[in-house]
Amino acid sequence: MDSKKLEILMTAADLGSFTKASEVVGYTQSGLTHMMDALEKEVGFPRLQRSHNGIQLTKQGMQLMPAIREFLKANANLENQIKSIAEEKEEVIKIAAYASIALHWIPEVLYRFKRLCPNVNVDLRMVYDALEPFDLLESGMIDVIFASKQSYGSCTWIPIYNEKIYAILPKGYPLNGRNTFPLQEFEGQDFLMPSGRFSLDVNAALKPLNIKIREKSTSVDDETLIRLVGAGHGVSMMSELMIRGRINDVQCVPVEPVVIRELGMGTHSKKKETDSIRKLKECMLEVIKERQK
Repeated sequence: MDSKKLEILMTAADLGSFTKASEVVGYTQSGLTHMMDALEKEVGFPRLQRSHNGIQLTKQGMQLMPAIREFLKANANLENQIKSIAEEKEEVIKIAAYASIALHWIPEVLYRFKRLCPNVNVDLRMVYDALEPFDLLESGMIDVIFASKQSYGSCTWIPIYNEKIYAILPKGYPLNGRNTFPLQEFEGQDFLMPSGRFSLDVNAALKPLNIKIREKSTSVDDETLIRLVGAGHGVSMMSELMIRGRINDVQCVPVEPVVIRELGMGTHSKKKETDSIRKLKECMLEVIKERQK
């Protein structure tokens, strides 16, 4: 049965007038009357009757009205669910993450997220520059970023992990039993600077102590840089996730004083956060919490 006809019947009965009902539903009065006549033929008995006060329900019509209201309510709920599912199916969350975060955390995060939101697609963009995620977020090209904290006013930031910075040294470097590396000891040494503006973190650690290094810029990935250090081409500094699983050819010890890089996730402060984005962020927090146990 046509739900539109039942909706018009209910409207006409509530208003007591075909003229008023036609104004509400957007049909001409003659068109509305024609639809009611067709509905009467489908049902097999009259539901409305005219009087000097307008129109009102017949006895049979009054008996049907509770069921009609329930039917229209259920139909509206069904249409809303169909619309919601269709919109969810089309949703795509665009994320940008440092290569180190994408390698070690994102796979598990996306696995969990897919179980919660199977119809939401995730477009992952791996970046190698410290500031690129924030530029992408500010431009509107990305919805969520996973990066280290930077000064960007348009970013709503949630810290997730304090990542230690390590000295990367050749195997034969004389530590003499020490389990930390004084930052002052970088003074005057050939320093292989990681690419991707990791120099921001290095300079933030060295500048307050007025430490001068012989910087040798590189345009290689993290694994290649570690191998260069292992081959005796210099020393370096890298973060915990950057070196994880790659330390066979070098010595990695925390620097002294301790240097921390705050990792976190960010969304644009002027954009409304969807339920799916909220769930994605919750998945990341769960993964970090479990891996810190």
